[in-house]
Amino acid sequence: MPEPLFRFAETLRGLLEVHTADEVERAWARRRPDELGWRALRRAWQLDGRMWERVLDECDGLLLRLLDRLPVLAAGGDARATRVRAFRVPALERLQHATAAALVAQRYGVAGLRTVIADDAAPLPRRYFAFLALAIRHPPTEWSLFERYLVPDAHHAFLGAAAEVARFYPRDVAARRLVQLFEAVRRDLHLRAFLSPRILGSLHVLSEPTTLAFFRGLLTAGFTDADPMFCEVTRALVMVRRFTGRLEESSKYADPSAAGVKEAVDLAEERYDRKAGVLSPVQVI
Repeated sequence: MPEPLFRFAETLRGLLEVHTADEVERAWARRRPDELGWRALRRAWQLDGRMWERVLDECDGLLLRLLDRLPVLAAGGDARATRVRAFRVPALERLQHATAAALVAQRYGVAGLRTVIADDAAPLPRRYFAFLALAIRHPPTEWSLFERYLVPDAHHAFLGAAAEVARFYPRDVAARRLVQLFEAVRRDLHLRAFLSPRILGSLHVLSEPTTLAFFRGLLTAGFTDADPMFCEVTRALVMVRRFTGRLEESSKYADPSAAGVKEAVDLAEERYDRKAGVLSPVQVI
């Protein structure tokens, strides 16, 4: 199977051959450049590989050419043209910023990514994808940078990435900062909904015993959801059992010994473990 980055470049070259908005939509449905691009770029953010710099440079150039060409093809008022302008062009813009960040990571490593992040004049998506690439690599020396973004007034994309990457850093310090962040956003329901899975996912990985009291509080004060990835009470049940060896009463399960409760918590814990090393990008426009 060819390297995904090379397949991504080939897909972008194919898109440059279309002549109408309708052809753009058909080619997009057939080639799925966004799905292929994000898979390929994640590898480039994470790892250094032979010849990746050249193909990333090519992808960056192809994306810039597409961003010049597609708005011209989609200048009409029909549904296909509108869809290209509303969805395909923004998707390519995000891919271009992400590709540029991956190119910096390949050429200049951690120092280059830090330079992009610190550049206030750089486009926000470019800075975010550099931040995400650094988070995916999570060098041991970079905790102080990520910790600076663990404050409620940070941009939500950087805040979300910082909350997730905290799982790879000193257990006691990171766990304390994450609990403080959760308490700071507890009453902001929108920010809490966004951050809670990220914070609790990191606390699951850190597994710091000093967070037992925090998780016990969530057993009765946490939000519930049918999906365990978004259920604070299920997260708390898993962690309290990890620390104490038993399931405790909660707002979701008044009787922890009832049929099916243990099985539900077991399945949730398995799912949390599978996601332990995965960071989830957010959509930045």
